[in-house]
Amino acid sequence: MELYNYIKSLHLIFVITWFAGLFYIVRLFVYQIEANEKPSPEREILLNQYKIMTYRLWYIITWPSAVLATCFAIWLLYLNPAWLQMSWMHVKLGFVVLLFAYHFKCHQIYNQLQKDEFKYSSNFMRLWNEGATIILFAVVFLVILKNAFNWIYGVIGIFLFSILIMLGFKFYKRIREKK
Repeated sequence: MELYNYIKSLHLIFVITWFAGLFYIVRLFVYQIEANEKPSPEREILLNQYKIMTYRLWYIITWPSAVLATCFAIWLLYLNPAWLQMSWMHVKLGFVVLLFAYHFKCHQIYNQLQKDEFKYSSNFMRLWNEGATIILFAVVFLVILKNAFNWIYGVIGIFLFSILIMLGFKFYKRIREKK
């Protein structure tokens, strides 16, 4: 049992650092896209700096955290395979698949920006950043509430939370445009 708690602690630490990396990398994407719209030489100076920052964040923090969080999760499931029989774990693993899809899409965007390919607007990236937030909320509530979680209310809650994020995004966009 003591080993299980150490592994669980390490899993949580790397999940937290993985999410921190995902939150910040997309924020750096926003800055990089906005820097591309600045006049020279400011544009080149900022783009070079953001490329260095995103590289370090992505390969020194985010990717290693994703790999380690996954390794410790697999180890936890090996130590307690009964979790795989529980319906909340199936839903959680579905969100983990979504998290990996989000991560891989961020990797694709990272590669494009490293090659100075700007395919998305900064507004899109601000909205994209909320994807990880929704996944985080869903997973935390699933893990904490487990079987007590009412699926109907949970789905409605995630939907309402997503709407609130969208409204907040629109409100913030209006404030930014006024400045």
